[in-house]
Amino acid sequence: MHNEHNLQKFNYDLLLAAPFLLLILAYIFAVFRSNQHYKHWPLYRIIAWKIGIFSAMTVVIGPLADRIHIDFVAHMVGHLLLGMIAPLLIVLSAPMTLLLRCIPVNQGRQITKLLKRLPVKLLTNPIIASLLNMGGLWLLYSTKLYSMMHQNLILYIFIHIHVFIAGYLFTASMIYIDPTPQRKSYIYRAVIFILATASHGILAKSIYLNPPPTVLAPEAEKGAMLMYYGGDAVDIIIIILFCFQWYKASNRKSSLAKKTVKI
Repeated sequence: MHNEHNLQKFNYDLLLAAPFLLLILAYIFAVFRSNQHYKHWPLYRIIAWKIGIFSAMTVVIGPLADRIHIDFVAHMVGHLLLGMIAPLLIVLSAPMTLLLRCIPVNQGRQITKLLKRLPVKLLTNPIIASLLNMGGLWLLYSTKLYSMMHQNLILYIFIHIHVFIAGYLFTASMIYIDPTPQRKSYIYRAVIFILATASHGILAKSIYLNPPPTVLAPEAEKGAMLMYYGGDAVDIIIIILFCFQWYKASNRKSSLAKKTVKI
């Protein structure tokens, strides 16, 4: 009976792992196709994609995934992996740029047109992306939604998908790696980022003082501290990348201005 249960769990985990493994294989295949026609795709982007996918997969499969249901600290580790670390790494892997390099020009133009449509512009706007990201987290931890999702599989899956997508949109709206339909200024993005990180920190403190229903105070305190300091660590990486991009853009403008003056 025990062996039968283990076999069923193995088959279930294998089924869940399949989409993640396919994503890794698809990316590698796309890199192979891209390298045949363009400059070789950077190795660090391949590594970022693999680690990003595995980070998301550990929240769904394995020991951490099992503990998430009963341990708030494990849940918060999952939040950091799925909502912050995986989105950052996948943004750095530039999947849309790689896709555009692998498909025919006509299809690439259609995708570019799609990216310029209003719904995509709204979702990639830093304000909307921040509201989806932080608003979803406030709703999850300040209402009964956290306890409800552990009682409803569909709700559980939906919330995890939302956490990842919202985290990805937020990160992609702050640091531009892939083609972006409507680029915002660095000052505009910096202001939104500061507000969003402040909101994340306030939420962590709120969880520390007022745990979600069904979460014990000691677990809430540990989870809140992990959310606060772990979130800061990821935010620092985003800040470094953001400032580096801003520095490069300023240098380009300065060089262009000097050339214009000489002319």
